[in-house]
Amino acid sequence: MTASLTVPAPAKVNLTLDIKGKRPDGYHELETVMHQINLVDIITIVKQETGIEVVTSSDLVIDDETNLAYRAAALILEKYQPQAGVKLIIQKNIPVGAGLAGGSTDAAAVLKGIRQLFDLPVDERIMHEMALALGSDVPFCLQGGTALATGRGEVLRVLPDSLVLTMVIVKPPYQVSTAEVYKAFRPEQVKRFPDTEAFIESWCNCDMIGICDHMENVLESVTAEQYAEIKAIKNQLDDLGALKTIMSGSGPSVLAIFDQLAPAVRAFEIMKKTCQETYIVSSYLKEGVQ
Repeated sequence: MTASLTVPAPAKVNLTLDIKGKRPDGYHELETVMHQINLVDIITIVKQETGIEVVTSSDLVIDDETNLAYRAAALILEKYQPQAGVKLIIQKNIPVGAGLAGGSTDAAAVLKGIRQLFDLPVDERIMHEMALALGSDVPFCLQGGTALATGRGEVLRVLPDSLVLTMVIVKPPYQVSTAEVYKAFRPEQVKRFPDTEAFIESWCNCDMIGICDHMENVLESVTAEQYAEIKAIKNQLDDLGALKTIMSGSGPSVLAIFDQLAPAVRAFEIMKKTCQETYIVSSYLKEGVQ
């Protein structure tokens, strides 16, 4: 009987992010294109007799029952394997509080990993429902690839894996509260909205110019206005040859797309000197449990 399993948990970036209004349930109505990247946490799930234990490589990650990976394990085990326990060993490579869904992707990976490790009879619909109960980004992280997410983020329209993007991600040395950013959002303060359908058409046609023309994130009207460093990073990456710079999620991470590897490597080397959490990444291609 298999006693442990190792699961990849890829980060996501938002290639577009629009907010269509406030929902009756208090959440915001989203329209965002999400894309997985090869910045990946590695989670080892080990069977144990009882209880859930979380061990992480990052001092910034809470390891108690408020941890999203812990909550994912509790949710699926209580319903399908209530007598069992697990130890979750999380190698954190995704920066914390960065707008890259680090907690959400860990939770999704734990759901998939526990289902496989215990051979649980859980269909995709139930997995999706559990993912949504954990958080708005978790359903996409569970599905992976590239998708248009609407509703709270749970209505997913799969988009083709048309392109492998070359990207540099720069995270300033602080975290922002997603809840506070959404709370402060005002549509009238947005200067540029994404044209999501035009972006999708360009994406399906592998039209990099069109893709970059239609990439916008309305939450920059909040976070980038509060933190001048975000605008400075975007400007520096533009000067280093990026085709497009955009904040991912609620920030503060900035994503820059390059058309070739060489300028991306040069930008990475320069930005790394002033921002320790700088990464050169591409689209995530390998799916599933390892």
